[in-house]
Amino acid sequence: MQRVDAFDRCRQSDRGQERLVCVDHGDYHARLISKLTGIPDSMRVLGIETSCDETGVALYDSERGLLADALFSQIDLHRVYGGVVPELASRDHVKRLVPLMREVMERAGVTVSEVDGIAYTAGPGLVGALLVGGAFARALAFAWQVPALGVHHMEGHLLAPMLEDQPPAFPFVALLVSGGHTQLVKVDGIGQYTLLGESLDDAAGEAFDKTAKLMGLRYPGGPEIASLAEHGQPGRFVFPRPMTDRPGLDFSFSGLKTATLTAWQRCVAEGDDSEQTRCDIALAFEQAVVETLTIKCRRALQATGFKRLVIAGGVSANRRLRASLEAMARGLKGELFYARTEFCTDNGAMIAYAGCQRLLAGQQDREGLVTRARWPLEQLPSIVS
Repeated sequence: MQRVDAFDRCRQSDRGQERLVCVDHGDYHARLISKLTGIPDSMRVLGIETSCDETGVALYDSERGLLADALFSQIDLHRVYGGVVPELASRDHVKRLVPLMREVMERAGVTVSEVDGIAYTAGPGLVGALLVGGAFARALAFAWQVPALGVHHMEGHLLAPMLEDQPPAFPFVALLVSGGHTQLVKVDGIGQYTLLGESLDDAAGEAFDKTAKLMGLRYPGGPEIASLAEHGQPGRFVFPRPMTDRPGLDFSFSGLKTATLTAWQRCVAEGDDSEQTRCDIALAFEQAVVETLTIKCRRALQATGFKRLVIAGGVSANRRLRASLEAMARGLKGELFYARTEFCTDNGAMIAYAGCQRLLAGQQDREGLVTRARWPLEQLPSIVS
C-alpha cells in the first residue's frame, strides 16, 4: 500500500507548486520505530555548515558513505571588504541553504522520509551565521520528525580524513590549523580529546591572511601567499621560527607577522616593492610557518609515542606543509593523514559525518537552539566504542 507522509510534502523549485511525494518503503515501519524508540544500527544524516563564509550541505550514509555534497563559497562577496563581513555572511546563508539542500537530496536520490537525522554546526564561529544554519536544521528536523544535533566545527575538521578511502585509526595526534585555530590534540577516540598545545595569539591561517593584507594581496591571503611562494628565491629573507627554541607545544605567530611586515616596509622604503620581492617574502614567511608547525608536530608525536598524525583545517591544504609533515612522519616511521583538498576548508560533509557518529551513539539536542562563538573541543562528550 502506498503511503503519503506529512514530511514528504515539498515544493518544486522550478514551478513553485506544492506536490505530494508518495513513498512506499518496505522498511518504513522499522525505520519509524527506530527513529522514535531506539538507537538505529545505521543512519542517513543531512549535514549543514554555516560557521563563517561557506554554506555547505551534505548527505552521509553510515553504511554507504558520502552520498552527495554541495558548497557555496562567499569569497567573492567578501573580497571587496578584505575580510568576512558577518552580517553579509548570515544573509547569504539564508539565500543558499534551501537550493543547496534540494540539490544534495536530488543528487543523492533520497526523499525526506529517508533522512534519519540532521547535524549542523553549532560552534565555534560567527554567531549570526551559526544561528541561520541551526534554525534551518532544527526546522527541518521538526518538520521531518527526526533528531537534530549541533556539531563542533573543529571536530568536523578533525574527523574529515575519516571520509577518505584509507582513514586513520585511533589513537593519533591531530594538528588543527585554520583561520581561527591552531591546536595540537591527542585523539584517543571521538570525543576523547586532550589539548597538547595551541596558539597564544594569531592562528596560523589568520597570520597568513593578515600578512597577505599587509603586503597588499587579495583576500583570502593564504592561497595568495602560497601561490607567490612557488616563485620565491630561497634564502633572500629568513624569518624566526616562533617558540621553537623552548620546550612545549604552544604556538605564537604574531611576532612572525611583525617580522614579515618590517621586511616588507623596508623593501618598500628602498623602492624595491617588485613582484619578485613579494614572492621572496612570501616564501620566507611560508617556510617559517611550515617549519614551526613541523617541529611542534614532531615533538607531539615523540611525547605521545603515537605513529599517526592527522592534519585538518583550511591550512592543511597547503602543499608545502603536507610535504614537510609527510617527510617528518616518515622519519619517525609514522604516517600522515589528511582530507582531500575540497574537504580541508569548511564543508557540509564533515558535519554530516561527525553528526552521524554521535547520532548513532544516541546523542541529540536535548534543549533549544544553542550556538557558541567559542567552544573548547575538550568539553565534548566521548563516544565509547
